[in-house]
Amino acid sequence: MKVSVAEAKNRLPELIKAVEDGESVTICRRGTPVADLIPTKMAGENKPNFGTLRGKVIEIDPHWWKPMSDEEVDDFLEGRY
Repeated sequence: MKVSVAEAKNRLPELIKAVEDGESVTICRRGTPVADLIPTKMAGENKPNFGTLRGKVIEIDPHWWKPMSDEEVDDFLEGRY
């Protein structure tokens, strides 16, 4: 099925249903195809896996978040740190 951009805007729910039913929908601008509506693979299956880096990240300095002293800043800027 080919539809214009304006028609697609007005009939989007119908077009989505047609795609769900297996029909091919092409949206055209001035007769030229510009987009195809296609069904997605299973939606919502890509859930994040939290904790996958647990035990793999090594904390070198447990106090990394504390501000540096003036002496440490000077050493760092001079390349001795």
